[in-house]
Amino acid sequence: MTGPAVPEIGPGTIGVMSRRAAAALVATVLVASALVGCSADREPSEGAGAPTPQATAAATPSAPAIPAGSAPDGTFALGVRQLKLNRDGDRPLPVTVWYPAAGRAGGKPKSGADAADGKFPVIMFSHGLGGRPDDYQALLTRWASAGFVVAAPTFPKTSRGGDGPNVLDVLNQPADVSYALTRVLALDTRDGDPLRGRLATDRVAAAGHSAGGVTTIGLFTTGRDERLAAGVVFAGTALGVGTAFAGAAAPQLFVHGEADEVVQYAAGKAVYDKVPWPKAMLSLPDGDHGRALLRGEGASLRVVAETTTEFLRWTLYGDVEAKKRIATAAARDDIATLDDNL
Repeated sequence: MTGPAVPEIGPGTIGVMSRRAAAALVATVLVASALVGCSADREPSEGAGAPTPQATAAATPSAPAIPAGSAPDGTFALGVRQLKLNRDGDRPLPVTVWYPAAGRAGGKPKSGADAADGKFPVIMFSHGLGGRPDDYQALLTRWASAGFVVAAPTFPKTSRGGDGPNVLDVLNQPADVSYALTRVLALDTRDGDPLRGRLATDRVAAAGHSAGGVTTIGLFTTGRDERLAAGVVFAGTALGVGTAFAGAAAPQLFVHGEADEVVQYAAGKAVYDKVPWPKAMLSLPDGDHGRALLRGEGASLRVVAETTTEFLRWTLYGDVEAKKRIATAAARDDIATLDDNL
């Protein structure tokens, strides 16, 4: 589907856009909710793996299905690679993958490095409008060094340098993520692949910022992918007021700046309130739309990175001690508050 072009929102423009333009953007996104049916027909993923599981049942408040366990101690060296994917032949989806690598921790990610020993959960990350995966490297490499494989698609019509940006194409992105997830998980059984035998294919989360947050919410609502055990939504909202979370329980962590100039804090909080599962919301009273997240600096990034890492250790490794540390991480430097319903 196609739609009108909208102002680009990337790391160079977040915080510069006028409130009027930002409000117009959000209004455009919300109007798009009337078109949700355009993206409701999801085709099976092609290539390796089975068709994407779809949810038909209403959401239930049951406990997450991840068995109790322990997340790795310490940090890993980092590897990075690129996957060249294409959904349906006309939606190119290059995917950047950061992963725990063999060797000494520290330094920049090494392209093509051998994976570390172990089975690592997978996080699918969705960038914001006018963004790209590398814009979020400061956060995503922290997750990877803590023991997660992080896969981040570059979307064809909402990325910087892509065919757009076109905000209405966000409606198609949950299906993009599910397709990319199928292909990433298939690497665990591919002969000769560096990630063969290294993926915990039953421990998967989705995360995203801004339009990527909208995408992530879609993966737990109209485009529910039942392989997902948890979600992290940065400065996101949903398409319209009829949001209904579906399928098995999947704990959610929302992160939102109360001074967000693009997606109003109230819009994110309204969706958070509808989550029927274990959930928490990290609120930054002085936080904007995500400059600290994108620039990779300051106390805000530190608090966000540590809080989300502990949440992911709990939800994907089943680490009960990590769950206890979520509130401690959120309280660091006294710059955020945590509504904890986990």
